Amino acid sequence: MEVNRNFSDGIKLIFYSCAILFFISFTVAEISKTNTKPNSEMDKDQKKKVTGIGGIFFKSKDPEKIKEWYSQNLGLVTDQYGSMFEFRNADKPDEKAYLQWSPFGEKTTYFEPSQKDFMINYRVEDLEGLVEELKKNGVQIVDSIETYDYGKFVHILDPENNKIELWEPIDSVFTEPEDIKK
Repeated sequence: MEVNRNFSDGIKLIFYSCAILFFISFTVAEISKTNTKPNSEMDKDQKKKVTGIGGIFFKSKDPEKIKEWYSQNLGLVTDQYGSMFEFRNADKPDEKAYLQWSPFGEKTTYFEPSQKDFMINYRVEDLEGLVEELKKNGVQIVDSIETYDYGKFVHILDPENNKIELWEPIDSVFTEPEDIKK
């Protein structure tokens, strides 16, 4: 009898384990389906907020020396602003996009009112709409939207007082030949 009971308990354990694994697999598969819709299937009124990283900015004791070090040791091609990285837009692979890496002087006030030694720039869609939504959510907007030939910018603070730069880019400015830009 004891052998049959142990065997029966073992079968039940295997059955219940398989049922639980099936349930978990089914649930994860269903969640994955709902979270992996391509952007073309997104609700027309729903825009992505952050579409990627647009820049990484940090304080440095000697920005020129640090740019030289990164160039020499890590192969970054640098200019007066730092280094620009080109990548492809995941939603539109034919489009090029850019990320700016920039060291700033350690006494810069550009990151204020944050006291941090860095600032992240996030690429966004529909900056005006996002700013209105952020205001409704009580997010601290540091300044007003500024427009340049390469996009629109605004700065906000997160709950830990990190200054965040939001950028609605115009990437074509960086990819067009000089004679077309003029």
